[in-house]
Amino acid sequence: MPELPEVETTRRGLLAAMQDVAIERAIVRERRMRQPISRALPQCVAGLTIRALNRRAKYLLIDCGAGTLIIHLGMSGRLWLVDRDTPAQKHDHFDLDLANGKTIRLRDPRRFGLVLWQPAPAGDVMQHPLLAALGPEPLSDQFNGAALYAATRKRSAAIKLVIMDSRVVVGVGNIYASEALYRAKISPRIAARRLTRARCDALAANIRAVLNEAITAGGSSIRDYVGSDGMAGNFQSNFAVYDRGGAPCNACGTPIKRMQQGQRSTFFCPRCQR
Repeated sequence: MPELPEVETTRRGLLAAMQDVAIERAIVRERRMRQPISRALPQCVAGLTIRALNRRAKYLLIDCGAGTLIIHLGMSGRLWLVDRDTPAQKHDHFDLDLANGKTIRLRDPRRFGLVLWQPAPAGDVMQHPLLAALGPEPLSDQFNGAALYAATRKRSAAIKLVIMDSRVVVGVGNIYASEALYRAKISPRIAARRLTRARCDALAANIRAVLNEAITAGGSSIRDYVGSDGMAGNFQSNFAVYDRGGAPCNACGTPIKRMQQGQRSTFFCPRCQR
């Protein structure tokens, strides 16, 4: 699944082609997504100018003045820039044809993604039900050790599951949770409320560092993720624990362990992480 670094990489890659450019038309080839794409959407967006391309958690927000397109890439989606005459393939479900001759195309083989239209008169897009209850952005000033410490005091769940809870902090998916916990030397199994303030400081700092490094590397390409330019990300070459079960820890040589947490694979060093 594309996580925050992959979505942010996509946003940055598309921004220059979209900013202040008019939408000529929207093409919907398949409405059956996680929520059906509205039949009225093409009429709503035609002729509008894109004012900004923002991100909230793993959602891309295309601000068109009169409203906002809310896009989520789901489990295997990608949003990328193609020339107008590029033929659509089997899983290319949605296009935005722009006045500069480019097309923003959504490919989503599993159809777990979203394309929703939120009209401006309905209020601030951040109050949309999908966005309103989200926690702080991990790269913002609102997320730090103090915020994490406060959020974990009454939580007995394993810390890895807690930092993947979007009500605590958004966008920390499975890959980056494992990597940040390894860097902070914290066991993914420890109860969140047992973390001291100092350990919360370390974990928050490492979450920020891992995400920033992954964005710089263009995200992680494990299976089918590519950026808006069609290029694969490269952060997977920096994994210390994720997907390295049985391999030696880079720090101590102990074999990396794999276990299941919340129906996800967790990778950790049993010696370095306590």
